[in-house]
Amino acid sequence: MILQLDHIRKSYPLPGGGTVQILDVPNLNVDVGEQVVLLGQSGGGKTTLLHIIAGITTPDSGSVLLDGIEMTKLSEQGRDRVRAAKLGYVFQTFNLLPGFTALENVRLGMTFGSGKHDISRAIRLLERVGLGDRLHYKPSQLSVGQQQRISVARALANRPRLLLADEPTANVDAANQQKIIELIRQTCQEEQIALIMVTHDLKLAQQFPRVERLEQLNRVLQSVAS
Repeated sequence: MILQLDHIRKSYPLPGGGTVQILDVPNLNVDVGEQVVLLGQSGGGKTTLLHIIAGITTPDSGSVLLDGIEMTKLSEQGRDRVRAAKLGYVFQTFNLLPGFTALENVRLGMTFGSGKHDISRAIRLLERVGLGDRLHYKPSQLSVGQQQRISVARALANRPRLLLADEPTANVDAANQQKIIELIRQTCQEEQIALIMVTHDLKLAQQFPRVERLEQLNRVLQSVAS
């Protein structure tokens, strides 16, 4: 297993007092190299779950075992180190550095971990997402969809053990949506990178061998539905 979640619970305080529970996930296991889609509508806790897996957010209770490392027992700095070495993350909001070019943003993805700083890989990834002629463009010079494609290339740059993708095609034009999915799936398969991708798009999810519906995974949603 590359990832084992056990009894993950997360709630947030309400402005007027009290709390609202977001997640109650009994378990989720992902094998090395396995590709998994979390399917569900907005507001179901998908992004919160990814943040807990990545160590960006800590759960109220439960265990997050990532490549044999218990993330919940680490300090913030410890989680940062594990995330840099083990994870790639495609954010909805891109998180590109505006003063850096496309190539520099992808190369930056290699500096956080301990992997080899491989400029040829960075160029190759950008070429595979159709940005080979935009290597030296800054984010402000590119469309929203092009910026998302840079973020995908950056997340794959350091050869992570697990790739987390939060609605990676949400801001990509229809002509390039399939290209993004194929890039992610093929690269993960070639390099035995496990993948967890969240989406609300059933047609997209059906391309993957394993689909987990959030309303079945998250007990909070089950209690709301009942």
